[in-house]
Amino acid sequence: MFRTLQGVAVSLCLPTSVAIVSQAVPAGRKRNISYSILGFVQPAGFSAGLVLGGIMVNTIGWRYGYYISGGLTLALFVVSIWSLPADRHGNAGRIGWARLRNEIDWIAGVLSCACLAMLSYILAALTNDVSNIKIPGNIVILVICVILMPVFILWEQRQERLGKAVLIPSSLWRNAVFTNVCLMVIFSWAVINVMELYCSLFFQQVQGLSALQASLRILPSVVIGSICQLSTGLLVHRISAFYLVVGSTLLSAGAPLLMAVINVQWPYWYDAFFAQLLAPLSADILFTVALLVISDVFPQKTQALAGAVFNTVSQFGNSLGLTVMAVISSVTTKHAAASPADDESREPLLVGYRAGFWGAFAWMMCAFVIGGYGLRKIGKVGLKRD
Repeated sequence: MFRTLQGVAVSLCLPTSVAIVSQAVPAGRKRNISYSILGFVQPAGFSAGLVLGGIMVNTIGWRYGYYISGGLTLALFVVSIWSLPADRHGNAGRIGWARLRNEIDWIAGVLSCACLAMLSYILAALTNDVSNIKIPGNIVILVICVILMPVFILWEQRQERLGKAVLIPSSLWRNAVFTNVCLMVIFSWAVINVMELYCSLFFQQVQGLSALQASLRILPSVVIGSICQLSTGLLVHRISAFYLVVGSTLLSAGAPLLMAVINVQWPYWYDAFFAQLLAPLSADILFTVALLVISDVFPQKTQALAGAVFNTVSQFGNSLGLTVMAVISSVTTKHAAASPADDESREPLLVGYRAGFWGAFAWMMCAFVIGGYGLRKIGKVGLKRD
């Protein structure tokens, strides 16, 4: 239930934030900075949670983290009641039964939620043990999930053809820039989450550091990510988004590469530190550029929807990346272990983590190729409109 409510909150927050910024802030430098700040607060919050979480685990206990975050969230809810701008359309913001019935594609919502829920379950099951795919119940769930995908696509095409409410219009994907950005987001978000998790595991389980020490070693990644977010808002209208996105993606590919070739005996500053500096570049720069692309290429009424799709593919990238890398790592670890009892020893774990980092490097190179070809005509975004 906790994860469900947390997921609902995040899913509601980002798309509406995109729409609010696009309506409240005029196009140009101010909007660029606004989107950068929107991206900046995410790694800033992550860094605070990372450090405070490590401190609490080693001092007062992990439960206080939930108490504090719950209290802060409630306080933000109260503040947002009077701080968020009012709906410009006035009465159009009122929700009635007729609007709920006619303006929401309920069937598509059920199909997509069922498909994503089953896919998430399968990915989680594979993360624990790849042999779970052989369980009959999991096979049935996977088959149903695969069947629901084309059913959802066909239903959306029908709804759009008839002019009825559509959850995700097929026309949304006809914008090549948006489609390629979403594909890059899947790979970039997958890799940044893999780097955060597996670097923490490497520091703790291979190098034998505490949770707090591991958190402090990941902190440079969060700091650089925050700086990137703010810098992108200042530069994106001056430099072609193509060079920003493709260049940052190529640099970020160096992060898993450095971790894949790391020597356990090396000091942190020889290798892992530079990996942490490079890791967030692609995902954080791409975040701001993606939001500006959404505000530039889609009409205002579609921007919240495009933001929701963007948020969905990023979350899907998180789940997919962690699952694939967990499977690669666990299978490699089992092959490297002399016996099942050796699975938790440092040497087999290191071999498994290296394999995961090599997989993450391959994914970043895929993102680089997609960006190099699909975004070659993007030019500058976030320019001021007369």
